[in-house]
Amino acid sequence: MDSEALARQVIAKLREVGHQAFLVGGCVRDLLLGVKPRDFDIATDARPDRIMDLFPRSGRVGAHFGVVLVRDVFDQVEVATFRSDHDYEDGRHPEYVRFESDPREDVLRRDFTINGLMMDPDTGNVLDFVDGRGDLARGVVRAIGDPYARFREDHLRLLRGVRFAARFGFEIDPATFDAIRRDHALILKVAMERVREELVLILTEGGARRGFELLDASGMLADLLPEVAAMKGVAQPPEYHPEGDVWRHTLLLLEQLRQPTPTLALGALLHDVGKPPTLRVAERIRFDGHVEEGVRLARIILTRLRFSREEIEQVEALIDNHMRFKDVSRMKESTLKRFLRLPQFEEHLELHRLDALSSNRRLDNYALAKGKLEEYTAEHLQPTPLLTGADLIGMGYEPGPRFSQMLALLEDAQLEGRIVSQDEARELVREMFPL
Repeated sequence: MDSEALARQVIAKLREVGHQAFLVGGCVRDLLLGVKPRDFDIATDARPDRIMDLFPRSGRVGAHFGVVLVRDVFDQVEVATFRSDHDYEDGRHPEYVRFESDPREDVLRRDFTINGLMMDPDTGNVLDFVDGRGDLARGVVRAIGDPYARFREDHLRLLRGVRFAARFGFEIDPATFDAIRRDHALILKVAMERVREELVLILTEGGARRGFELLDASGMLADLLPEVAAMKGVAQPPEYHPEGDVWRHTLLLLEQLRQPTPTLALGALLHDVGKPPTLRVAERIRFDGHVEEGVRLARIILTRLRFSREEIEQVEALIDNHMRFKDVSRMKESTLKRFLRLPQFEEHLELHRLDALSSNRRLDNYALAKGKLEEYTAEHLQPTPLLTGADLIGMGYEPGPRFSQMLALLEDAQLEGRIVSQDEARELVREMFPL
C-alpha cells in the first residue's frame, strides 16, 4: 500500500466512526497543481488518543500538538487533530494548542493560503477558507491573515515562503514580501539544521536561481550567506566571463540545475565563493588563490549550516578541482586517470559543464573528459598494483619514506601503460632506486 492509499484508508475509517477527516496542506496543493505529492497529511476532529485507539500501529510524534503517525508495513501518514495555536515564544513552536472541532480554526493557524486547503479524497471537494485556490490560480504565495504575525510565530516561514515561490514559479504577495523584508533577520534565530533543510530544498526542488534572487531581495541572503552576498558587483575578466560579475555567473549556474544532488547544487553555489576576498586588479582582474580560499570558506559555511562531514568533503572537492578541467588536454595519462577516478566524478563533470555554459560556453574540455571517462574501465582507472610494500621488502628494500615514492612511480608507469607485469615493475624499481 502506498501513502495515498493509506491516507484514503485512514480517512475512511475515521469517517466510519463519525469523525471529520480530510487531506490537508501540501498534498492538496500539489494534487490541485497536478504534481505528485511526496507525502499525505490528514486533519481530523478526532483527538490523539482516539486516533491511536483506532490505529494500533500508530505512535505520537507530537503529543503536545496532537500529531499521530499512522503506519502500515511500508508507508506512513501524519494525522493531526484540528487545533489552534497560541503564544509562540521560541519563534518556531506554540507554547500551547487548543484542540478544535471546526476545520476553519485549523486552517487559520497555518502558514500560506496555498497550504491551507483541505480535500475530501473521495469526491475531490475542497474546503477553502482562505482563497487558497484563488492564489494557486493566480500563482501567488500569500500568508494567511496578518503576515507579520505569521512570521513572528514561526520564523522558518520566512524561508518557506521563498521556497514555495521559487519551486512553483509564483510571485510573493506584496504585503507578505514586505513582512519578510521587514523581519528577515528573525531567520537567524532558527536552528541552523532547519535553515539548512530549507536552503537545500531551494537549491534542489527547481527554481534555484529565483530562490536566491528572492533571498537577496528579502535580506536573508546577507543574513545567512554573507560570503555569497559578497559576490555581487565583483567584476570578472570579460574575455573569460562575458556574462558579468561573480554573482550573475553563479545565478546562471543555479538556473541550469536540473534535479541536482545537494552536494552538486552546493558546489554550483559556492564554486567561486573565494573570488570576492581574492580580487586583485593589476594589469587585469585576477583572483589568485581563489580556489584555496573557496575551499576554506565553504568549510566555514557548511559547518555553520550543520552539513555532514561527508557532504562538506564532497563540496570541498568540487571547489578544489573545478579549475583542473582547463588542463585535461595537457594532462599526463596517469594524472588524467587519477582525476577521473575522483569519488563521485560525475558531479565534478556536471559542475564543469554548468560552469562553462555560464561563462564562455566552451565544452571541449567537458567533451574530452566525458569521452575518456566512457572509454576507460574501472581497471584502467585503478588497476590492481603490480607490487606491494611486502614485495619491495622481499626485493631487499628497507621500509621507509621511499616506499611511497616507489609505489607512486609504479602506479604512474602502470596507468600510462609503460609496465604491465611484475617483472617489469621490479626492473623499473631497481633502475630508479638502486640498492
